[in-house]
Amino acid sequence: MRYNKIRKMDIADGPGVRVSIFMQGCTFNCKNCFNPETHDFAGGKEFTQNTINKVIELSDNDNIEGLSILGGEPMHPKNIDGTKELAKAFKEKYPEKNVWVWSGFQFDKDLKDKDALKYIDVLVDGQFVEELHDPTLKWRGSSNQRVIDVQKSLKENKIILVD
Repeated sequence: MRYNKIRKMDIADGPGVRVSIFMQGCTFNCKNCFNPETHDFAGGKEFTQNTINKVIELSDNDNIEGLSILGGEPMHPKNIDGTKELAKAFKEKYPEKNVWVWSGFQFDKDLKDKDALKYIDVLVDGQFVEELHDPTLKWRGSSNQRVIDVQKSLKENKIILVD
């Protein structure tokens, strides 16, 4: 597994100031993707325990509200185990902070049974669709994408959207 980059003070990808990691590799190739450099699974840098340690260390700051995991595609079968390990380590160290993940996969069709969801607070799901692009939307690029409260959705066995 590989990752593309880490941002230590990101204010664009989720609420508050966050640490963000962009996983490497995606097969969706959405038209006008904002991050096409993350599509090649062979690109970027190797994702290791040192990567997880670096993200945890960067998050050890009262100003950091949470962790954002984007891509590429963090929930792709080649990436989901690393995404899970990172989110788990983060939640164990910072249970009061939140984990947001962006995925082209859909919660109810593709992801609801995945172990990684145990450690994710919010999932922005669905592929970016250029024809549905709306720059006024919060945390998502197109109107088909949903901002899902993962823990409430798992508990209630239905999709609960974040306000």
